[in-house]
Amino acid sequence: MYSVVLAVILSLLPLSAMAKSIVVLGDSISAGYGIEVQRGWVALLQNKLADQHRNYVISNESISGDTSAGGLARLEQILTRHKPEILLLELGANDGLRGLSPQEMKNNLTEIVRRSQKAGAKVLLLGMKIPPNYGKRYVEMFYEIYPQLSTELKIPYVPFILEEVALKPELMQADGLHPNELAQPKVAEKIWRYLQPLI
Repeated sequence: MYSVVLAVILSLLPLSAMAKSIVVLGDSISAGYGIEVQRGWVALLQNKLADQHRNYVISNESISGDTSAGGLARLEQILTRHKPEILLLELGANDGLRGLSPQEMKNNLTEIVRRSQKAGAKVLLLGMKIPPNYGKRYVEMFYEIYPQLSTELKIPYVPFILEEVALKPELMQADGLHPNELAQPKVAEKIWRYLQPLI
C-alpha cells in the first residue's frame, strides 16, 4: 500500500522535482557570449538529454569573464542550491588571458573538483587553450594543467573543447576568441561524447 501511495505522489510531482542535476560552471564560452543563450552549447546539450528521455536538468552557472578563483568563490553556494550529480567545469581561459599564475589556476581548479566530489558530484573537466601570442612556454604550461588534473584527480576531461572550431573563421566571432552560433552544435557534440559515460 505504501509503495502505491508513494508512486502516486511521485507521479504528481513536476518533472524537474525528480530530475537529476547537472551544473555547468564556466565563463563566456559556456555563458553564450555574443549569441542567444538558447542557441549555446549548454542549451543544445539540454535538448539532447531531453530527446533521449534522460531525466536531467542542466543549470548554467557560467559568467562571462570569470576566472578559476571566481568559480571557486561561488562554488559552495552553487553546490548547496543545485546539489548536482555532475559538474561540468569550464574555467581557466580568463586566467590565461590575464597572464595569471598557472599554478594558482591549477590550485583553484583542484579545490573546485575536490569540493564538488565531496558534495557527491562527478566532475567532467573541459579543456581550454589560449592564443599562441602569450608565448610557447606559458601556453604549454597552461594547457598541460588539464591533463595533469585529469590524471592526478582521476577525473575525465575533454581536450580543448574548441579544437574543431578555433581555427575556422566562419565558426568564430569577430574577436577570434568566442565561437559563434554555427559552432555551438560542434562544441555540444564533442562534450556530449565525454558526458554520456557519466549519466
